[in-house]
Amino acid sequence: MEVITIETPQLGDRTYLVHDGAVGVVIDPQRDTDRVEKAVSDAGVRITHVAETHIHNDYVTGGLQLAQDHNAAYLVNAADDVPYGRQPISDGETVQVGRMVLKAVATPGHTHHHLSYIVTDGDRQAVFSGGSLLYGSVGRTDLVSEEDTVPLTHHQYRSVRRLVDEAGGDAGLYPTHGFGSFCSSGPASGAESSTIGEQLQENHALTDPDEDHFVRELIHNLTAYPSYYAHMAPINMAGPTAPDLDLPDSLDQDELVSRLERGEWVVDLRNRVAFASTHLSGSLSFEYGDGTQFTAFLGWVLPWDEQLTLVGERQDVENAIRDLSRIGIDNPDAAIGAGPADLAPQAATSSYDSVGWQEVLQKPKDDPILDVRRTDEFNESHIQEAVNIPLHELLRRMDEVPAGRLWVHCGSGYRSAVAASLLQRTGRDVVHIDASFRGLKKAGFTLA
Repeated sequence: MEVITIETPQLGDRTYLVHDGAVGVVIDPQRDTDRVEKAVSDAGVRITHVAETHIHNDYVTGGLQLAQDHNAAYLVNAADDVPYGRQPISDGETVQVGRMVLKAVATPGHTHHHLSYIVTDGDRQAVFSGGSLLYGSVGRTDLVSEEDTVPLTHHQYRSVRRLVDEAGGDAGLYPTHGFGSFCSSGPASGAESSTIGEQLQENHALTDPDEDHFVRELIHNLTAYPSYYAHMAPINMAGPTAPDLDLPDSLDQDELVSRLERGEWVVDLRNRVAFASTHLSGSLSFEYGDGTQFTAFLGWVLPWDEQLTLVGERQDVENAIRDLSRIGIDNPDAAIGAGPADLAPQAATSSYDSVGWQEVLQKPKDDPILDVRRTDEFNESHIQEAVNIPLHELLRRMDEVPAGRLWVHCGSGYRSAVAASLLQRTGRDVVHIDASFRGLKKAGFTLA
């Protein structure tokens, strides 16, 4: 048995191809299945099965499309009432995949009908736990509904313990979430691999002997999650189609300017410092690049299902189209260019200052500091005089933004760049603080 991992770091998730050298099963594929197709081709195997651990809340699945493309059995929990063809599978049932035996284990908690899969090939065993048992943590339990959160957290505690009882300590553990995904109930552990035996020693869901204590602690530590999650499960329940990843024709200058003047959402993918220096008036800064969580924040901040125009270099736009398709944002328009001079040389441009902490120390005393981190981050530690409005709440709370020249910060500079561009778009005077929150004490700030 060989396990091939297909990373989606933009969402903090993993897909797995598990094969015996001839045939294989794909577990929790993302919507852009061409990456899976390449892994299958490189391995020289045939897909006979595609399996879902659960109806996903953080991305649009490619499972149905992949199964149809390969005439493979599509394994979905029999309890999920879906309108498309699938091979229903329930707790305890097994499926033969070449030499390998795949066993379904009910692990409710992250969702009501969550399944994990134990795959066995001879004396080797691998556990594919989806959003159940993660590295050092478990999947969050508050995505179904408020009234379901406590019961699901109890289920999560019990089901991960049942899962480890079903598997051997040497079994490799392969979760879907937990690598930066907001579907995790705790921060990413940083581990790249683990075993059931290791988790028995270090995972709080397995080491805490008090179920009620575990439930209280997990729920207390849950943080906000992206608003686009509300759309993912319905799309996945209905059966998503393949994405269109083609680059659209670039908008001409007049149309781009017209969209800006109409107040449409025009997203600039350039580096946030370059954006601050000069940008098309009315455009927004969502820097595209490795480690930026571009997809999550754009899907969280901007209104769902409104026309979107991406502006930037060709490669960034192509990559952004792919990333956005994973959360069901399809067919954005685009304008290709290195900056305002390429995109629309006659259009109005804007700018704002981008500074570090030392410059903030010199600001006028009456200028307000706006902290756009999440509420839990703010409550843990913040600049004494700062006002907190989380980025994902900013559009609907604009009337709460204090008057005056706004000095905007977050944890790294990314979210504050988005916030600064949103605020400037409404006519506010802003300064973007492009600095790490960790540098505040060294800079001499008093923290509350």
